[in-house]
Amino acid sequence: RERGTRMSALQGIRIVEMAGLAPAPFCGMILADFGADVVRVDRVGAGSMDQLARGKRSLAVNLKSPDGVETVLRLIEKADVLLEPYRPGVMERLGLGPDVAAGRNPRLVYARLTGFGQSGPYANMAGHDINYIAISGALSLLGRQGEKPLPPVNLLGDFAGGGMLCALGICLALLERAHSATGQIVDAAMVDGAAYLSTFVYKFRNSGMWRDERGTNMLDTGAPFYDTYRTRDGRFVSVGAIEPQFYAALLHGLGLDAAAMPQQMDQSKWGETARRFTEIFASKTRDEWSAVFDGTDACVAPIVGLAEAGDHPHNKARGLLIPDQQGKLEPAPAPVRACPAGRE
Repeated sequence: RERGTRMSALQGIRIVEMAGLAPAPFCGMILADFGADVVRVDRVGAGSMDQLARGKRSLAVNLKSPDGVETVLRLIEKADVLLEPYRPGVMERLGLGPDVAAGRNPRLVYARLTGFGQSGPYANMAGHDINYIAISGALSLLGRQGEKPLPPVNLLGDFAGGGMLCALGICLALLERAHSATGQIVDAAMVDGAAYLSTFVYKFRNSGMWRDERGTNMLDTGAPFYDTYRTRDGRFVSVGAIEPQFYAALLHGLGLDAAAMPQQMDQSKWGETARRFTEIFASKTRDEWSAVFDGTDACVAPIVGLAEAGDHPHNKARGLLIPDQQGKLEPAPAPVRACPAGRE
């Protein structure tokens, strides 16, 4: 299937999205990208900051007015999903809480997307992505040895642990509703989501395979074969040569004799190897290293900026970016869904 076309997996599913910032709009966009009919409810006079409005319609409503509340309730009556991004209790005070909504539509999936969740001591506190991933444990993992934790923009909490997992929760609730014929309440918290995404690190730590000090483990820049390196032109490459055969390909591309190098997993020599790699990578430009490693199993790839991503040959071949209504490039829906052989 061609990338960027409207996918129909959720065709016929009607979503009412209460306007919010970042995670809820992303969740709504995911559902719209895969065929759902999404109507965003904006507050009258508030304006919209939704940069993730692809595929949505919008309606401005005065939620302080009984008529405005009734308008939303009428939308709910015909909807499959209500998506709301407010702190606990806000929808109830508006007269749009789960009990009222279920009274108008018992089949409604009521998705509540918050940072701290609907319960717990922090439930009513303000916060942002950095706070949510902080208490999940995830933020403690990010950063180099001896340095302060480094937040990954707001990708991990807002978008992965929040919007993406909320969309999954909605789809699972819709699937369950197909059997039970009754609605569900989805409590999607970014703290929960960020922790869930970190499950493998928790598991590694529990088995003694992960140390708490940042930058000392194989996957957190502790290992010289899983890190980033500056090139001669001030750009960067990524290296992820974990398996022995991939590490051998890395050494070959760098012009190093494996027999003369320390053993790959000798952690006492990781600093020495990293310094050698740093020196060699600084001898060529990023694109020169791409010419060396492209097509090999060395697990080396250039680090490209947002302005460059659309021009990378692999991304062009995959249709990674598509034009928006102004002709500017943005990511296409993922994953790509291909029809079975013989079907269009």
